[in-house]
Amino acid sequence: MQPMQPVQPVLPVLPTAPAAPVPRCGWRAPRGFTLIELLLVLLLIALVSGLVSLSLRDGSQASLDREAQRLAALLEAGRAEARATGVAVRFELVGNGERATDTDTDTDTDTDTDARFRFVGLAPRSLPGSSGAPGRWLDPAVVASIANATALRLGPEPLIGAQRITLSLDGQRRVLATDGLAPFAVAEPAADLP
Repeated sequence: MQPMQPVQPVLPVLPTAPAAPVPRCGWRAPRGFTLIELLLVLLLIALVSGLVSLSLRDGSQASLDREAQRLAALLEAGRAEARATGVAVRFELVGNGERATDTDTDTDTDTDTDARFRFVGLAPRSLPGSSGAPGRWLDPAVVASIANATALRLGPEPLIGAQRITLSLDGQRRVLATDGLAPFAVAEPAADLP
């Protein structure tokens, strides 16, 4: 007889899941975008669209704003010059076909046939930038009108009375106004009276 072998217990065989394939390089290929990546892309799109909208500002609006700021500075320089010299100074618009003559502007230079406005009573080249063309608008299509007057009185008195001038370009308007004591400045739309 043969010796007896020990009996091994029989274990039930349970079904197992197949083993996942092991990647060859040790990492798994991404199957989508993370939330951080999506938020970063949205942030970049918002930033670029904001910059584009700022750069596409209306050209005539920017030109009119620039013209209004320039005219306000010229009017205040004329006002300061009138107070400093004690001479009465007026700002006048040159009408269609009318020419700014040498006697009107008190200058000894050639007449500027393209002048659209003039300062009467100022010494030659007394305003900043007067060596160029202070009587011309930066944009030739600008139209100006003085409310309830033919000219703006700039001095020599420190109090000059309330005055308004309206600049128009391509259907847009800017109103420069003073209450007589404050400097000329672009008036808020709510303060713009018809």
